Amino acid sequence: MSPELLLPLLGFAVVSSITPGPNNTMMLASGLNYGLKRSVPHLLGICCGFAFLIFATGLGLHVVFEQVPMLQTILKYAGAIYLLWLAWKLAHAAPMSSGQTELSKPMGFWGAAAFQWINPKAWVMALGALTTYLPQGFAVGEVLLMAGLFWVVGIFCVGSWAVFGVAMRSVLQNPRSVRIFNVVMALALVATLYPLLA
Repeated sequence: MSPELLLPLLGFAVVSSITPGPNNTMMLASGLNYGLKRSVPHLLGICCGFAFLIFATGLGLHVVFEQVPMLQTILKYAGAIYLLWLAWKLAHAAPMSSGQTELSKPMGFWGAAAFQWINPKAWVMALGALTTYLPQGFAVGEVLLMAGLFWVVGIFCVGSWAVFGVAMRSVLQNPRSVRIFNVVMALALVATLYPLLA
């Protein structure tokens, strides 16, 4: 990939990875509710799952969607239903306290990785990057480079939302505040569906 394409791709990766979306909203809530250490598998799942999505799509998965458009529609609505379920779960999450037995746990690596395949923002990002920044007649190595770039950028950008959630722990110190925060984050998660369903 030429330097003329690499720098704009890096800018696209940073902007699309740092802006609000389902992944970042869930990482913010995970950082607050579970702390940074327990949120790391979720973060790695997001980054690895999205990198694999880019790689697989770049190697020809998009052809499947062109041949079977109904599959894209099914994934879109399955993603919407799953997001609504996640929002409900987040809104009803019990606030954690130091002496409380942990009955709930953050999303794990495989769940977060699988979520990328039904995450509407992930598809928009992946297809936008592939169609805009891959040169014609690209090689497999260029798709791999793009996937790796998004993985590295995602660790820092998506991870910063978890760090911000951890920082908010000092502000939200009582269970009622945490519960309100979780409900607001759940509503924000539902709001990410607007572009999909509008």
